[in-house]
Amino acid sequence: MSTTAIGLTCIAVMLVMIAFRAPIALSMAAMGFIGFGSIVAFEPAISILGSGPFETLSNYSFSPIPMFILMGVFASKAGMSQELFTGARTLFGSWRGGMGLAAVTSCGIFSAISGSSMATAASMSRVALPEMEKNGYAPTLATGTLAAGGTLGIMIPPSIALLLYALITEQSVGDMFIAGVIPGILGLVLYGLTVAVLVILYPNIAQPGEATTLKQKLVGLKGLIPFTGVFVFIIGGIYSGWFTPTEAAAVGAAATWIIAQVRGMNFEQFLEAIQETLVMSAMIFFMIIGAEIFGYFLSVSRISFTLVEWVDALQLSPYMVLFCILILFVLLGCVMDSIAMLLLTVPVVYPLVEAAGFDPIWFGIIAVITVELGLITPPVGMNVFVIKSVAPHISIGAMYKGVLPFVISDVVRLGLIILFPALAVGLL
Repeated sequence: MSTTAIGLTCIAVMLVMIAFRAPIALSMAAMGFIGFGSIVAFEPAISILGSGPFETLSNYSFSPIPMFILMGVFASKAGMSQELFTGARTLFGSWRGGMGLAAVTSCGIFSAISGSSMATAASMSRVALPEMEKNGYAPTLATGTLAAGGTLGIMIPPSIALLLYALITEQSVGDMFIAGVIPGILGLVLYGLTVAVLVILYPNIAQPGEATTLKQKLVGLKGLIPFTGVFVFIIGGIYSGWFTPTEAAAVGAAATWIIAQVRGMNFEQFLEAIQETLVMSAMIFFMIIGAEIFGYFLSVSRISFTLVEWVDALQLSPYMVLFCILILFVLLGCVMDSIAMLLLTVPVVYPLVEAAGFDPIWFGIIAVITVELGLITPPVGMNVFVIKSVAPHISIGAMYKGVLPFVISDVVRLGLIILFPALAVGLL
């Protein structure tokens, strides 16, 4: 059997394993080991199993991951999500749909600290959803706003997805973070416009909140300052060269810990934050190890090179190649976790992107936005299921109906960045 045939067979078996709910990390590692052993030999494959995890876990480049996770967990444990929503609510709450705008705004700010979409969706939905329901918001609008707002965590830096893409493709982590700023803000603005359009078209799905005085608005705005300050300090420090992304992760975690301490986080909550960080970090690193082993197999199978040659023979235009890649991302995003999907697909399609002549930083932003769609599209939609765990009384069907306008908003953002690449790379 040729190396290409072995490669395709192992990839097919891996996808079947994932479809039957085998752990994605284990599926990648198992098929990577078997594929590498079948092409080269099983003795060096066993050697990779022994040395690969150690090399991965001791790689300094991956050290920001637990720090960014810890930063988000500290923010959650200290009740920062409540203060963010309360502050944003004083600014927009008196408008029809204002609480939806407050939810989107607080999701955007919290995600800038958290870096995780599911953590953002979980934290903000616990705070905002009961208030939105109590104030007469339709379940579709309330859950759709929070599920979509949570996806901002994967784009607004510091983002674990952008970090992993940069490491996989050997791009600058700092450049990836800077490139994510405008697309992240654009997503926040488009989500806000989506809420505004929905309440104009369907006034009954949201009610105006209580009016607030100028003094109350200023007090609410004051409550947002610590969180935006951490974000500005991290991104400004990276952009100005004060510290590296790894140092920024440590500084951000320390700053968030100080804010949490001032806000009254006790020692028990501190231990819980450490435990949650360890669990989430272990899960991500397990997937990275599986992807590393699978990467060894991809390199010897030459699947990526074969794919480039095949696409070249079809004489497709560069943007047609991009369109096919994005369709693949959307389809896989419907059934896979976003981090796992990036680890699995980027090593395969990245040679196609290089061959098509696209800017790798720009493509990274495009890829991550497309992965965002997978977080709110059926049949999986991880953010939807996160909110379902918080609000079991609301049907999945109503939640998916609620996120549909925001999916359209993301498609619009994707189109804008494809048409105007400066939106992604203009700050570099």
